Amino acid sequence: MRRLLDADDLSRMVRRLAHEVIEGNGGAQDLVLLGVRTRGVPIARRLADAIRTIEGVDVPVGELDVTLYRDDLALRDPMPIGATDVPVDVEGRTVVLVDDVLYTGRTVRAALDATSALGRPARIRLVCLVDRGHRELPVRADHVGKNIPTSTEEMVVVRLSETDGVDEVVVGDAR
Repeated sequence: MRRLLDADDLSRMVRRLAHEVIEGNGGAQDLVLLGVRTRGVPIARRLADAIRTIEGVDVPVGELDVTLYRDDLALRDPMPIGATDVPVDVEGRTVVLVDDVLYTGRTVRAALDATSALGRPARIRLVCLVDRGHRELPVRADHVGKNIPTSTEEMVVVRLSETDGVDEVVVGDAR
């Protein structure tokens, strides 16, 4: 595995993404950040902290478990179901889905379905730290930390201090 981004890179990236989210929304009003479990949740919390620093506004942060909305359940080993915890009604708000890596687009499709089950937001936007390409579905992130072209034989791993004890993005052979 080779390291592409370190803790300082990730910190700068989150601040930049927070500015982009604020600018894209015309401010921080009516935003709710939903982190896609697992690593999207701490990224969403970091974005909320950055938005609070920039705008002085506390943006609600929730956790979204998309396991039951996935279209590949029969193809994978059983996955534990986590909690979906959304602290506010999404009706009429701008929901910002937050994930670590955008790859095929299938997790985002599941997240869209899970969000729709919660209500009808005014709009849904997508933030991801890394876009590695290889889309299978017509999905594009509104805000991307870094585009990292990869082969399908490679794996991109985002490690965060909250879940892994270190902040970094590494790429390596998937085999």
